[in-house]
Amino acid sequence: MFRHMNQEGTQNPEESAGGVIAVKRALQVLGAFDVTDPELSLADISRRTGIHKTTVLRLARTLATFNYLVQKEDGTWRLGRAAGWLGACYQATFNVQEVVEPTLRELSIKTGESASFYVREGQERTCLLRVEGPQAIRHHVRIGATLPLDCGAPGRVILAFSGASGEPYELIRRRGFHLSMGEREPEVSSVAAPIFGLHWRLLGSMCISGPTARLGEERLLELAQTVVEAANRLSYAMAGSQWPVARMERPSTWHP
Repeated sequence: MFRHMNQEGTQNPEESAGGVIAVKRALQVLGAFDVTDPELSLADISRRTGIHKTTVLRLARTLATFNYLVQKEDGTWRLGRAAGWLGACYQATFNVQEVVEPTLRELSIKTGESASFYVREGQERTCLLRVEGPQAIRHHVRIGATLPLDCGAPGRVILAFSGASGEPYELIRRRGFHLSMGEREPEVSSVAAPIFGLHWRLLGSMCISGPTARLGEERLLELAQTVVEAANRLSYAMAGSQWPVARMERPSTWHP
């Protein structure tokens, strides 16, 4: 890999294998802010980024020059209008399909099963996007199909994270996913996890599905973490902020 060299032929100290250090630090400063803490002191930013306060101050003043940060009268800092403009541009040009489909395809490749993304429409769920698995025998659902919310793992997950009450939904919320075996269709199994957007708004659920002969309870449990990790990556892409991937205990499958 080529690296920029100074006139003496040595690597520029401002650069590293991971990119330009000053740019990385500036992005870390911007990334320290979130919706729950829109205003931060230099000490707060330093603690969150691990960058010394004098360096944070220098970066903050530079970012403020270009309206990415604003310093308030009390000395704290907040994001500026230039940061807001970037967010608006992102939202205006964001294409859900371009983000969701690659994640579904990757999940299908990893699990060997069909992967789907469901959204809620009233009291039903709609298959918004789907990637068919490589197996000759597989579960078929057409894009645009509407299915009940209270049958099958994807619908149960949507209900659970929409606030539905009762032990089945409490279990789903605790686990962060749900397994279903023969609940909506005989001999069809699935495992699903929720997808969130900005401000933890529920967007829908992601699942893999296939014949129960291939996806028994033990196999579903093996694949559950893979589905949750894919759901977290997709949520990160949709919301622009990441939370830890849940590590799960071995759950019990709920059969209605």
